[in-house]
Amino acid sequence: MGTEMVMVDEIPFPPHVTTTKPLPLLGHGITDIEIHFLQIKFTAIGVYLDPEIVSHLQQWKGKKGSELAQDDDFFEALLSAPVEKFLRIVVIKEIKGSQYGVQLQCAVRDRLASVDKYEDEEEAALEEVVEFFQSKYFKKNSVITFGFPAASGTAEIAFTSEGKEESKITVENANVVEMMKKWYLGGTRGLSPTTISSLANTLSAELSK
Repeated sequence: MGTEMVMVDEIPFPPHVTTTKPLPLLGHGITDIEIHFLQIKFTAIGVYLDPEIVSHLQQWKGKKGSELAQDDDFFEALLSAPVEKFLRIVVIKEIKGSQYGVQLQCAVRDRLASVDKYEDEEEAALEEVVEFFQSKYFKKNSVITFGFPAASGTAEIAFTSEGKEESKITVENANVVEMMKKWYLGGTRGLSPTTISSLANTLSAELSK
């Protein structure tokens, strides 16, 4: 197994992370926004998936990465596959944790409301996540991780900055967890088109083996 770091916009990402088992880096990209023709980069993203994911995506065998990147059904299948998924997000441009929390809250709430699944339980679970980020400050190179265990409707979010011990929160509302995954990995509606494209190209290559 290679141990060379993978550079994502000058930010190093390990080629594997080990949770219950080693998960390879299968996709990466950035989140950014264009303001007055200037590209402002906010975060670099690494997507680590259990290689078993490929066995759940066989019906897309032979498709090009560019086709998969536009195929929301493909990403729906990827997200619902009962394998472990792990996101590592590194801050490029510092912001307050509260700003990130509100972005996440709005994105998740809108997605839940659109499928009529936003009830008191979801609101309470989201409030806890917002609260978790409220007191944080996202300095450059701070790391946020989202761990999604196989076949469970939970997520573990962790935050670490400047080498301090990480703080964690577990989200146990399956609807909120599903939409957090979709915020980052929801195909054409995902937060980072570069990440979706990278993931589609890697999985296209894996499927053609």
